[in-house]
Amino acid sequence: MTTLQRKEVNPIAHLSPEDIEQIGRELDAIRDEVLAVRGEKDAKYIRRMIAVQRRLEVGSRAVLLFSVLPPAWILGTIGLSIAKILENMEIGHNILHGQYDFMRDPKIHSTTWEWDFAAPAEQWKHSHNELHHKYTNVVGRDNDLGYGIMRVDEQQKWAPAHLGQPLYNFINACLFEYGIAAYDLELGRNLASKRRRNNPDFRARLRQVGRKIRNQMLKDYVAHPALSVPVGLAFGNPFGAFFGTMAANAVANVVRNLWSHSVIMCGHFPKGVETFERTSITGETRGEWYLRQMLGSANISGSKLMHIMTGNLSHQIEHHLFPDLPASRYAEIAPKVRALFEKYDLKYVTGPFVVQVASAWAKVFRLALPNRKPARAIDHTIPPRHPAEATV
Repeated sequence: MTTLQRKEVNPIAHLSPEDIEQIGRELDAIRDEVLAVRGEKDAKYIRRMIAVQRRLEVGSRAVLLFSVLPPAWILGTIGLSIAKILENMEIGHNILHGQYDFMRDPKIHSTTWEWDFAAPAEQWKHSHNELHHKYTNVVGRDNDLGYGIMRVDEQQKWAPAHLGQPLYNFINACLFEYGIAAYDLELGRNLASKRRRNNPDFRARLRQVGRKIRNQMLKDYVAHPALSVPVGLAFGNPFGAFFGTMAANAVANVVRNLWSHSVIMCGHFPKGVETFERTSITGETRGEWYLRQMLGSANISGSKLMHIMTGNLSHQIEHHLFPDLPASRYAEIAPKVRALFEKYDLKYVTGPFVVQVASAWAKVFRLALPNRKPARAIDHTIPPRHPAEATV
């Protein structure tokens, strides 16, 4: 079995190779059903969502022109926080996955869309679409699993530095957009040697990130606050207006970062989600790739509003199975996917947001400490299949 589990009890030991390939065929059938009806309904949905988000952002920024008044500051900050979350999660993330490329609209296309996030879209698509979704929960290959700064599995060697990982994770959550930009750049690896630091490709990508961050900061922390000054003058407090609007933008960015980080942690870190040995994906078939997505992801249960605010990453399992299908379709296919889990006696990991966040953080704290007992050795005796690239 190429999707080798890092557990004492293998949750897929009861599946034969034919079972796994049949799972793949049944998931392909679900995908084909959505592709057959994908069209105008999906196009209307994303256009409507973009319009709502832009109205909310413009309205909130207009209210924040009066940020010198506490009620306006509170209302504007809440509205801007929600607008930034929608832009990042339900709009930017999903457009950049190519979910709406079928529309052939040059303004809503994965090759042209740029989002309100420190990581340039081009770099994020490489690290996320091409690497994370290919190597989902493979320790040492998937940067979304611990963001390259945390111990994420008992079989990883513990070091005293891991004691600080709850703090590292909290800081990363607050500054999440910059953390994403840093590991898209593979910053630690590329700054480690003079040769890598001077690599023309790395330096070009570093400049691209620098320009993106500069433009964001000018918009949120200079231009928008400056527009508040005339109103502040009318109230006799121009400095209060400027810094009040600046603070509102900072709060909105931190709220968006904390929310995005929490949603992603819920998708890959709670109890019941599996991790995989680096060598276990050698020769992985399409069915085995699907199975790894099923076992390496977790959902968040909740209302329709919750699903929208998470960019439908509350259906992380469905997203990892079908990353390029319109995310608004995940809710309708989730019962079919869950039924497939039950049919093949696999655990469909899901739970309320608070429960999943608590579970993920509990794992962060637990793995910050040395193992209570020696980690179980990985069974390398299971022969891999002949090398073959997954077709997903």
